[in-house]
Amino acid sequence: MSFLGQPTPRWFNIEAGRPFLADLARGLDAALAPLGPQALAAATVLVPTRRAGRDLAEAFLAVCGGGAVLLPQVRALGDLDEGEPPFEPGDLALDLPPAISAARRRYELAGLVAMHEDALGRSLDAAGALDLADALAGFLDSVQIEEARPLALIDDLVPAELARHWQVSAEFLKLALAAWPRRLGALGLMDVGERRVQLLRRLADRWRADAPQQVVIAAGSTGSAPAVAELLTVIAGLPNGAVVLPGLDLNLAEAAWAEVGEQHPQGGLKRLLDRAGVERGEVAPWSAGDGARGRWRRRLVNEALRPAEATADWLAQIKRLRDEGAAEGVDPIAAGLAGLSVVFARAEEEAASAIALLLREALETPGRTAALVTPDAALARRVSARLTRWGVSADSSAGAPLTGYPIATLIGLVARAAFDPLDPVTLLGVAKHRFVRFGLGVEALSAGRKALELALRGPRRSDWAAIEAEIKAEGFSLLSILRHAADILARPFAAGAARPADVASALAEAIELLARGEDGELGDLWGGLAGECAAALIAGLIEEGEGLPDVTPAGFVELIDQLLARETVRGGGASHPRLRILGAIEARLVQADLLILAGLEEGVWPQGAPIDPFLSRPMRTALGLPPPERRLGLAAHDFAQGASASEAVLVSSERREGAPAVASRWLWRLETLVKGAGLMLPTRPALIRHARALDAPDRFAPAGRPRPTPPVNVRPRKLPVTGVERWIRDPYAIYARYILRLRPLDRPAEPVEALARGTAVHAAFERFAKEHPGELRDGAEDAFAEILMQCLADAGVPRPRLAREQALATNVAPWVVRFERKRRAGAELIIEQEGAHDFPAPGGTFTVTAKADRIELRGLTADVLDFKTGQAPSAKQVQSGLSPQLTLTAAILRRGGFAGIGPVEPGELTYVRVSGGRIPGREESRAWPGESADLAERALAGLIRRAAAFDEQTTPYIAWAAPQFIGRYGGDYDHLGRLWEWGVIGGEDEGGPE
Repeated sequence: MSFLGQPTPRWFNIEAGRPFLADLARGLDAALAPLGPQALAAATVLVPTRRAGRDLAEAFLAVCGGGAVLLPQVRALGDLDEGEPPFEPGDLALDLPPAISAARRRYELAGLVAMHEDALGRSLDAAGALDLADALAGFLDSVQIEEARPLALIDDLVPAELARHWQVSAEFLKLALAAWPRRLGALGLMDVGERRVQLLRRLADRWRADAPQQVVIAAGSTGSAPAVAELLTVIAGLPNGAVVLPGLDLNLAEAAWAEVGEQHPQGGLKRLLDRAGVERGEVAPWSAGDGARGRWRRRLVNEALRPAEATADWLAQIKRLRDEGAAEGVDPIAAGLAGLSVVFARAEEEAASAIALLLREALETPGRTAALVTPDAALARRVSARLTRWGVSADSSAGAPLTGYPIATLIGLVARAAFDPLDPVTLLGVAKHRFVRFGLGVEALSAGRKALELALRGPRRSDWAAIEAEIKAEGFSLLSILRHAADILARPFAAGAARPADVASALAEAIELLARGEDGELGDLWGGLAGECAAALIAGLIEEGEGLPDVTPAGFVELIDQLLARETVRGGGASHPRLRILGAIEARLVQADLLILAGLEEGVWPQGAPIDPFLSRPMRTALGLPPPERRLGLAAHDFAQGASASEAVLVSSERREGAPAVASRWLWRLETLVKGAGLMLPTRPALIRHARALDAPDRFAPAGRPRPTPPVNVRPRKLPVTGVERWIRDPYAIYARYILRLRPLDRPAEPVEALARGTAVHAAFERFAKEHPGELRDGAEDAFAEILMQCLADAGVPRPRLAREQALATNVAPWVVRFERKRRAGAELIIEQEGAHDFPAPGGTFTVTAKADRIELRGLTADVLDFKTGQAPSAKQVQSGLSPQLTLTAAILRRGGFAGIGPVEPGELTYVRVSGGRIPGREESRAWPGESADLAERALAGLIRRAAAFDEQTTPYIAWAAPQFIGRYGGDYDHLGRLWEWGVIGGEDEGGPE
């Protein structure tokens, strides 16, 4: 229909569920085509966003059949600037300063916050200042958009009844509002929000004074900002102007319309009409309706979202709807539910799989389009990832976080090197990064990385020299460049805290040093969309970060992490032309054959009201700022628009991030209304079943317990007593270590406390016995404590930990001296002596070895002692043969297996537990003279039987033959034996051969 013959002001509406842009293009073409081909080209169309402008151009092409067409001038209201129509160079923006860039604004506001930190009553680093700067930016945006003038009103906000922290906030805002314009003036710049408002106001004033004669259409805007609302009002009154609203509910009862508030979907449109002085009945339809199905869907959704104060008559309204539909022979509720379905997923992963299936299914129909609308960027990324299994790439307006790209990982790792250059994990992360080439070729780089990794595994080294002492020649060049990069990063901090711009410059220099290849080129370091985004971030910090406060190395790491986390990489890559993934704002005017609305959980869609660190609700009201609930109303409008689509699927997850989630209030309202009509919301159980089966095997069969049976001739013929103990508990570990010859590697920066304490305690008792033989004199406690501390340091205990260990050493030393005085009486001490015993077996001679921590020879008997810092095996485990370390050592001793001792009878078999805690030490005897020999013989007989059994080809090296020890003694090879599958999921618990 033509709108040019309508009287002014011209206000139109395109109902929810209609293809907004297609209807708009169709209406404009129908009205302007009779006036000639130049009429459409002379028209100006203002839409909310640039994306809507691009989509409108595509809609015009579709309306014109894909042929050549002169398009109107399409501009985004949210991105007005000089140099483009309806502005011309040197025109409205002639006397306005340029807008400050987004990055410069953030850094300048952070500097302003840090400058006035005393007013906030706390000290701020750069990252903390940046956080508050973002909150301050939001406040300034709100002030500028609403055109409030709060500076004069702030004094009224500081009465004594306000809480102290709100008084502090008000005083700070007063300082900030005074200082920010002065700073902008000094820079010769202007805030982008203030500039946009002034441009909108100037345009409205110009068109009010000198109305353009060409067609001017403003479409799709809700006029939430006063300046936009005024411009829309002016456009509606132009000779050839019109405003086209999105989804105004013309059927809502007047009583309910009167109750519409900020949180209602119609709240923004009602506020716009009130500002323009237009009654709802004066708004005309832009296009013809789309039949009963679309009409009843809109009625159903709008009724479900009517104001809470007007829901008391829902049953009566349902009856009125059904009476109205009776004339057409339909049930309006059932007709409204046609094409609408709800999917309840267990969690976000399942929701993503279901959505991906829906989108993939849509592509099976030629020409069919589909779109996912969600404010949940993480869910959008999950769906995109699942679509790639079918080789489908969807156009996602949310983009992807920079932190997910390799360049961001490298920046974060190198920044951490400024704080802790010797951290092995950081060094290896840098050295093995795909962009880091150290100026070497492929083979040299691979060899150098391997050498560096081996040198950095195990306990952390204290300095660069200690790493050099460990590394092989192939890794010297890598280590040298890493050290040079660390020196570059340390340079700005030579005098203490440094300017972030200087540190960022050093960061870029260090990254490029590391990334240069054999040819001296940087390769793809700053290439691609992610590289360009990262380069812009670093360049912005260098060039525009002068307002930020100085940072320490740790503060710089936090700052970089925060900056990286806020960056988004948009665009790039070919995407499927019939699929889209959109945020709620981008989807306001988009239509698709299938529309999926996901993330319908409280706190996601709708999001909770934002927390303002500076203003309470009453303070916002007093300053003339909108309440936080206004955003909820805009989100509700977006939901109503999408849910009114001809085919819509609403998706909600029962759990988010592992915690229970509550379905969106809009979903609850819709479900309640439908239940009140005696119906149920349509669901898609088959879709959920398919999503769950997508990655599930046909039959779940966890891996069984490993039972390797290697040839007898490769099975070990020699084991230490500690190995025999492992053999009894976990034969698979013996198979992996002695037959496959797999040796566990220490992790980089391996925590050394437990292992180091055990090593140090053994070494301390050995040194103490050698350096202080015979009767102990006064001062022995101090001597032992000093030896223990030296042994702990030699074992690699970190220096900060040694302070705690000093207290434990002081506590345990008196007990050790008492223990030594008692045990040394009448005994000859034999320390760390090695012994062995051979016996025949079917597969050949088998040798068992032992290294006794301490043997105390007393004539024809000898006590065997083993020092422990952790829990010792119980008496039951020793007597049953599950822990044969001491008993097998006694058997070797009884057969003269220890050189220089000869055959002697075993006496006490004792574990000496040394902790240094509340009970500093304890002797735990497991056998006494008279019973030790019997236990020793039983243990040796058990070993002989075990060796014979494993000399049978059919005897397997079963994983964890004694599963009761799994939780107590971790295995180095459990991951190879897939313990989780057979031990937890499969539930196997049978044992192996004794």
